[in-house]
Amino acid sequence: MVESYLRQSALAHLGLEARDPSGQEAAPVRLQEKTLPAAVNLRGDPSDEGFLSAVHQALGVALPLEPNTVASSERTAVLWLGPDEWLAVSHDDEPTAESRLAERLREALADFHASVTEVGESLACIHIAGPRAADVIAKGCPLDLHPGVFAAGHCAQSHVAKAAVTLHRVSDAGAPGAASGPGYDLYTRRSFSDYLWRWLSDAAREYLGA
Repeated sequence: MVESYLRQSALAHLGLEARDPSGQEAAPVRLQEKTLPAAVNLRGDPSDEGFLSAVHQALGVALPLEPNTVASSERTAVLWLGPDEWLAVSHDDEPTAESRLAERLREALADFHASVTEVGESLACIHIAGPRAADVIAKGCPLDLHPGVFAAGHCAQSHVAKAAVTLHRVSDAGAPGAASGPGYDLYTRRSFSDYLWRWLSDAAREYLGA
């Protein structure tokens, strides 16, 4: 685990925290860097009921078994990555959140053939929302983002421009409690985060009158 005093967001050098958020809710595209994700890669046998039950007990949420879907609780989201692979994420400011998440899983799965790997320090998460958010992403992503096939609660591994991403649609337009327009979390490697942020910012300019 990285010492807490050494932790900083992947985009700290851009000074995003100093931006004035007033008026952003009505913007057609809104970009923000989300809190450093506590993220754990999990692999195991989905046909083993004992494994599924142990994970459910540890996370408080059942593993999603349908391809490209997400199961969420109040604190944790679990993204389907493959037939036997998932990504459990929590945007928690507590520096030990990731190690605690991994420890709960390792204790629960001690008697199972499974792997639990902490990966949060290698990732960054960029959130993009607004009525034109999907249009911005579509400029560099081959996925069909139509809400009929990629609604809230869906995820997919793909790329945006040249950056590999795991894309999670976290909300739909008009969802209760949601800001205007759909919202997406884009997980990418820290080394790609600056490039991806700048690419998204440039791609959004036509919708922001810039």
